[in-house]
Amino acid sequence: MRTNYPRHLPTFPYTGIYRYFLTFCTEDRVKRFTDCAVVDLVTTQFLRAARDEEFAIIVCLLMPDHAHMLVEGQEDNSDLKKFIARAKQFSGYEFGKRKDGRLWQKYGYEHVLRDEESTGEIAAYILENPLRAKLAETVEEYPYFFSSVYCREELVEFVFGRYSARSG
Repeated sequence: MRTNYPRHLPTFPYTGIYRYFLTFCTEDRVKRFTDCAVVDLVTTQFLRAARDEEFAIIVCLLMPDHAHMLVEGQEDNSDLKKFIARAKQFSGYEFGKRKDGRLWQKYGYEHVLRDEESTGEIAAYILENPLRAKLAETVEEYPYFFSSVYCREELVEFVFGRYSARSG
């Protein structure tokens, strides 16, 4: 039985206009996100959860066995715990109808961004993951990232127009 799962901050409300860096891993780290149909399914359900819980997905990048997201609550009632539950539930349910097995590990990682932490720098870190993993030579070449705020080209310009891209 796993007992070392990440815990939420006991005094933080997780509701309101805050930014969060999230990571969700697939069950048993199976490489699910190499199939465009699975990526499209997850993308659709993450966007649905973001809309329902009033979150902006600044960037979401799907690596073969995990997802990284930078999200921001848009209203005082934007609830991160509900967003995470819905995003994983919606995508896991739809995945289960089409494939065998569970999609997500039970627990994930979240980091509440402090005011001094730069949205652009966190987005750059997320977008450069495929370069560090040698899955792509440029950010633009990697197919599995999206935003509810920016189109792909705008996201890359927002991030790398301000921050120098570090090569793999």
